[in-house]
This record gives sequence, C-alpha cells and structure tokens, in this order.
Amino acid sequence: MMELIICTEGTWFSPSSSSNLNFFTRMPTITITSQPSPLRIRIPTKKKQVYLAAVAAASSNFTASSSSSGNNTRANNSMNAATIGATATATATASSALEQLDIERGVCIPFRKYTPHTVRNKVLESRGAILSLIARGIEIVWNLGFYWSTLMYDFLVGRDEEVVPYRARQLRNLLCDLGPSFIKAGQVLANRPDIIREDYMNELCILQDDVPPFPNQVAFNIIEEELGQPLEAIFSKISSETIAAASLGQVYRATLRVSGEDVAIKVQRPEIEPIIYRDLFLFRTLASFLNGISLQKLGCNAELIVDEFGEKLLEELDYTLEARNIEDFLENFKNDPTVKIPMVYKQLSGSRVLVMEWIDGIRCTDPQAIKDEGIDVNGFLTVGVSAALRQLLEFGLFHGDPHPGNIFAMRDGRIAYVDFGNVAVLSQQNKQILIDAVVHAVNEDYVEMANDFTRLGFLASGTDVAPIIPALEAIWQNSAGKGVSDFNFRSVTGKFNQLVYQYPIRIPERFSLVIRSLLTQEGICFTLKPDFKFLEVAYPYVAKRLLTDPNPALRERLIQVLFKDGVFQWKRLENLIVLAKENVAKMSSNPALQVNKRQLSREWQIDRKLDLTDTIKDGARLFLIDEGIRKQLLLAMTEDSKLHIQELVDVYRLVEDQIDIPSVALEVARDLPSVARDVMLSWSNSILSDR
Repeated sequence: MMELIICTEGTWFSPSSSSNLNFFTRMPTITITSQPSPLRIRIPTKKKQVYLAAVAAASSNFTASSSSSGNNTRANNSMNAATIGATATATATASSALEQLDIERGVCIPFRKYTPHTVRNKVLESRGAILSLIARGIEIVWNLGFYWSTLMYDFLVGRDEEVVPYRARQLRNLLCDLGPSFIKAGQVLANRPDIIREDYMNELCILQDDVPPFPNQVAFNIIEEELGQPLEAIFSKISSETIAAASLGQVYRATLRVSGEDVAIKVQRPEIEPIIYRDLFLFRTLASFLNGISLQKLGCNAELIVDEFGEKLLEELDYTLEARNIEDFLENFKNDPTVKIPMVYKQLSGSRVLVMEWIDGIRCTDPQAIKDEGIDVNGFLTVGVSAALRQLLEFGLFHGDPHPGNIFAMRDGRIAYVDFGNVAVLSQQNKQILIDAVVHAVNEDYVEMANDFTRLGFLASGTDVAPIIPALEAIWQNSAGKGVSDFNFRSVTGKFNQLVYQYPIRIPERFSLVIRSLLTQEGICFTLKPDFKFLEVAYPYVAKRLLTDPNPALRERLIQVLFKDGVFQWKRLENLIVLAKENVAKMSSNPALQVNKRQLSREWQIDRKLDLTDTIKDGARLFLIDEGIRKQLLLAMTEDSKLHIQELVDVYRLVEDQIDIPSVALEVARDLPSVARDVMLSWSNSILSDR
C-alpha cells in the first residue's frame, strides 16, 4: 500500500495507485523522487494544464476504499492565478505484475502501449487472428520442443557439457528463424545471467550485431507509405545497401533533396507489429505455467519478466517514442561540448520510419583511425566514461544499447550516440540507492549493500539477506582488494553471475540494461586501450558529484562517506577534493582534442571551478540545525585528544583557489533567515520532546 503524489508548481495530487498514472501524457522529462514514501512526481509546469485535465478526469473515477481500510477518497480541485491544485487520496494494493513494476521502479510510465489486456484483445480480435495464433503456437512449440528434446538427449547420454558450443549456436540460429520477437528475446537473454548460463549468453550476443536484412524494395515502399511521397521527392540519393540491420528494422543513408544534408533513415520491418503482439501473448501464456518455478528460482513470477520484455519491445516498435528519446538526450546534453546527439527530422518521421542527422564518425573499435584524426585516446575515454556516468547518475535516462555500431568518435573529439530505441529510465530513488550501494561498498558495509539489492528489486521484499552477505563480501573484497588498477566490471559481473544461480536473485530489466551498458562500454575502452582503468576515470566524476550536487540526499551520502565507524576520514575528504578538481580541470575543455587542435577550438573552452558554494552553505545549515552532525564534526576536530587544525588547514588549501569567499558569504547571508527559522524549530522540537 502506498501513496503517490504528483506535483505541479508546488501543488500536489494523490491518485490511489500506480495504475492511475496511465492517463499521463509524455512530457520532456518526468522525474520521480522517493523519500522513501510517498513518491513525488514532478511535472513540467509549462504543460500543467494538460496534467490538470488528466487528473480531473482520473479523479472522477476514484472510489472510496472499503470501510475496513478506514480510508476515504478525497478529490478537491481549485484554480487561481498563483497556484493550481487538485488532491485525491486513496489506497490500493498492487496486484498485477505491471503495478509491481511501477512501484519497484518508482517511475510513471506514460503512453503505456503494453498491457496483457491490450495484447489479448489484439490477437483475439477476429477468427482469422485466432487461427493465425494457433498456427504460430504450433510452429513455436514444434521448433522449441524439438530443440528441448535434443538437450534432454544430450543430458541422458552424458554429453551435455561437451556439445554446449554447438547447441548455443543452434539456439541462436533457431531464434533467427522464429522471427523478430525471438531475436529480441535472444538479445535480452544475452544480458540475463539470472535466466541463462554464460556460454549461451556469449553466443546470443552475436544477435546484437548480426541480423539478416529484409529486401530494399520492401523498405523503400514502407518509407513512401509512411511519408506519403515518392522517395525521389524527398531524397536526392539513397544507399543501395543497408548500413545496419537489427531485429526490428534497418538503416539506410540518404541525402535530403531540399537542403543537401546527409541523413540516416531507419525503417521498420514489414508487418512486424501483429507478429510481435501474437508472440507476446504466447510468451505470457507460457509464463503463467512457469510462475511456480520462477518464484522459487528468482523470487518473482515469470509473467513479470514477460511484462518487462513486452513493455520495452513495444516501446522500441514505435519510432515516434524514439524521436522523443532523441529530443530528451539533446536536451540533457545541450550544454556539453563533449557529446554529440543527432538531430531528428520529426516532419519526415512516423511510427515506422525515423529520419535523423547522419553521424560521420569513426567506429570506437578502430584506435588507429582515432589517433590518425589527432584525437587523444585517453582523453576520449574520459569523455566516454563521463557521458555514461552522467546518463546513469545525473539524468536517469541512459542509452541501453551502446554497442560499437552505436557509438562513434567525432573528428572534433566528441563522442556520438545513435539508435535511441532502447533506452531506460532510472528514478531519482533508484539513482540514490545506486549511490548508496557505492557508499556502502566504500565503507565495506555489506549488510546495507545486501539491503540495497532488495530496494533495487534484485531480491523480493522480505527475502532473508543474511545468507547473501558473505557472498557479496567475498565478491567485493576479492575484486576491490586488487586495487583500482586491476578492477574491472567484467570480473565483478562474472562472479555476480555465479551468485544469481545460488540465490533467488532477479535482475530487473532496467538494471540488466545498466549492466550491459557498462560492460559494453568497458569493452570498447579495452579495445582502445588494453590497460584501461575504468575506476581511475570514473572516481573523479563520482567525487565531484558527491561534493557539488545540490541534491540534499547526496549530502547525506557524502556524510556517510566521510564518517566510518564514527571516525571522520580526513584523508578521504582530501582525496575526494583532489579527484573532483581533476575532473573539473579535465572537462573544462574537450580532453579528447590534442593541444594543437584545442588551441584552434576556443569554443570548447569553458572556465570552470569546483563550485562548493551549495556544499558549504548546506554544511553550515546542518552544523547549526542537526545536533548529531554537530557532535560528530566537533568530535572529528578533537579526535585522539588533539585538535585537528592542520588537517583543516590542508583541506582549506586544497579548495582556496576554487572558492569565491565573498560570493559564498553572500549566499550564506541570504540563507540566514531560513536557517534561523529552522534552528528555532529544531530547538523547540527538542524542548518539547524532552517533556
């Protein structure tokens, strides 16, 4: 049972459950913050009228809860020049797999194309559709049944291990023969160690790059149908061969007749939607028979896994959603001189055709070509890691499929991303828990690290984490104990993959994308530089985030990092400042550009300092208001029966060139009335609590 609060310009709405969020229209960004209850959904104010209409419509459908719950539904709408508000409070218990996903993610899913009910109606809408469904079911059962029988035969004769490479290759070919939804399922399984063993995963990874194309003429007919014009009227030139082919579509290069600009045309496979809906219905029907096994092995029902898959698949099938994804990425990176996102031509795009700016870059797996363009490889790796971490920890919207065909090095040193059909969203809550996990790893707090797994959805709520704690400790200490120089995600993931077979761990879809994204990008980094140290590049960014992010939740994480077993970590604070300054210095200009090129590209130069104004202001506030923090800091200054003045001086020397003292003093002075009020409230609360 939970309460969802929707905020627009300081006014809050409270619908009864996550299922009531289906009426929301997609805006540029919908961010959800969880504290941890209730959830807060911040809505763009420029479109608040749309949301108000939606909330008003939804409010009329709210019904009172049963008398046993003791809760009433309330709806109250008011409007004036200053604020616009509506409230409705109710409670409900999440019962379906989709509702469970909404609660677990902490994210509103707008424009939900997938629901089991929608899929069922699509495939059972006519007698012909039912007959087609039956025929497809027989085809799938026959092919998969035959393959399963070969596995059973291998097991009975005792040769199951020796023929694994052959059977894995056979499975990949079988999925290709069964069509797009099975190819997509194979691509998903290639990142799900909780479902399939590693040797099969490695073979299925081939499906991410090697999918047979469909005929050109069919693709050209789809483009003309979608755009309503002959090809010659729009494009002066179009490639005779596909540039890339994927499970759901393929890409051509063309030149616009009007402007002469080169573009990429992404075309969807013909008649794919009915096939996808039909297969999803069959997948979910099969999953309903496997719920018992799935609950035992993964701690969740199999239908939930199919719902995750179906939801992402139907999102990828709608190219208008991909166009919105591109616009979101453009907005996120608009002020970043190190990242290139292609422009989308929405007037030339539709649900089956997407026209984008052509990216003329160098494949990231060609280090010599990158060097020949005068790009510094080390600097380019810094750019790539920074862009990936910003997506994951700052925006919460990240590229879910950054394989070598989707990432390029631009000749001006920027990193370019293409293909935004597969993206994932992390809520503010999930981002904070990820940072929590990092903090707990730094502090070697494995009990809380295990609890983080539950909060992220890897373990079902109520699972006893005690048996998992020693395994997590062994994995982390074995990996991190080698030091930053030898740490890599692949080794940690390999050990974690073994862990998921021993415990009821399920990898949520969004985190399987995170894992794949990090592993793929780490692999590209190793291609460019075999001795690449991921954490050496990532640590400075994380340090800067902890020290400068205005989010109050990150302030709490910073305090956790700086105190270990009640002892203030002076050296750790100094290291954080040094690393953060290093990140700011590197990213003040594009580090991928060689010196001679950088001098010619003054537009990349940005005058940056490590802005600690908010951190100092919040620290002063906490010191005055929070008695516990005040005691901890005072003890830190007098640990071991001595004043730690020298340590304080050392810290100040590290930041003195970064701080504008008058500006900081002005900000603190402006905040004094608010601080004074909070101090008085804190003092009065403590007096009242003592009584």
